[in-house]
Amino acid sequence: MVVAEMIYRVLGKTGLKVSVVGYGASPLGAEFGTIDPAEGKRAVDTAIAAGINYFDVAPYYGRTLAETRLGEFLEGKRKSVVLATKCARYDVKGFDFSQKRILASIDESLKRLRTDWVEVFQVHDVEYGTNKQVLEEAIPACQKVVKAGKARFVGITGYPVHNLKRLAEQAEIDTILTYCRYNLLDTAAEEVLVPLAKERKLGLINASPLHMRALTNTGVPEWHPAPGRVVEAAAKAAAHCKARGVDIADLAMQFVLANEAFATTLVGMSKVRHVESNVKVVGTKADPKLLAEIQEIVKPVMNVCWREGLPENDDPNAVDKRS
Repeated sequence: MVVAEMIYRVLGKTGLKVSVVGYGASPLGAEFGTIDPAEGKRAVDTAIAAGINYFDVAPYYGRTLAETRLGEFLEGKRKSVVLATKCARYDVKGFDFSQKRILASIDESLKRLRTDWVEVFQVHDVEYGTNKQVLEEAIPACQKVVKAGKARFVGITGYPVHNLKRLAEQAEIDTILTYCRYNLLDTAAEEVLVPLAKERKLGLINASPLHMRALTNTGVPEWHPAPGRVVEAAAKAAAHCKARGVDIADLAMQFVLANEAFATTLVGMSKVRHVESNVKVVGTKADPKLLAEIQEIVKPVMNVCWREGLPENDDPNAVDKRS
């Protein structure tokens, strides 16, 4: 593999220097289908060798399996990575934002991850809790975890960007992780979150740059929540790229990595080829003509988002999920 030179950015006021491509560990927990654990370990080794140093996981992924496997795969390499995990979400509908559960959750995660601390401890999918729960229980619990030396920084993650902004305006946090909200189909995070992040020096983490597989040649899985018109536009864009000899996933990665407001972009990886595919675009630029053509194709569905979490936390323009 020809390894591109990794680029690093500072994760807001944390001061951590993180790779622009981050390792999303959810597939290690077979979250999207079975995987070969040996290949998963090779993928982690390949990522570290390529300069990827930001690893993100959660107890929810694979219902603890992703943390268990990542902990095993990082044995002896813990000091080479910036490790982030989460709390408050433990199953599809299993949420617990209470202080008691979160204080127990970090100990469980550290045991699975085979480490004494994580750099970033995040409240997972905050839109599924009331803002009162998140602000008065969950985030203070995470701050206690920091005081106990089990984490260095506190973050929140979620889908509705306006809810993330409301919470970030009121809470003492260090990072915000947003998924599916900054890519070729949706750039809402840039308008809603970037100004606040710059003002407060919050580290912005982008996830799902391929819009949960919509921006790929294989297209979306059956469970994808995007409305049909978004899925159709993405498929049309992918076909347009393919006809010009370009993989839309490469163009999508070039697009997101060019935005320096986001310190790192997380991509789910469980195979060596996934790592190689994402690393190869680092430092390359999108073809401006092709990018403009794709942006014109998806323009009618740009920033169309779905409802996620409690109704009061939905973004103002959110629509029903795909049936």
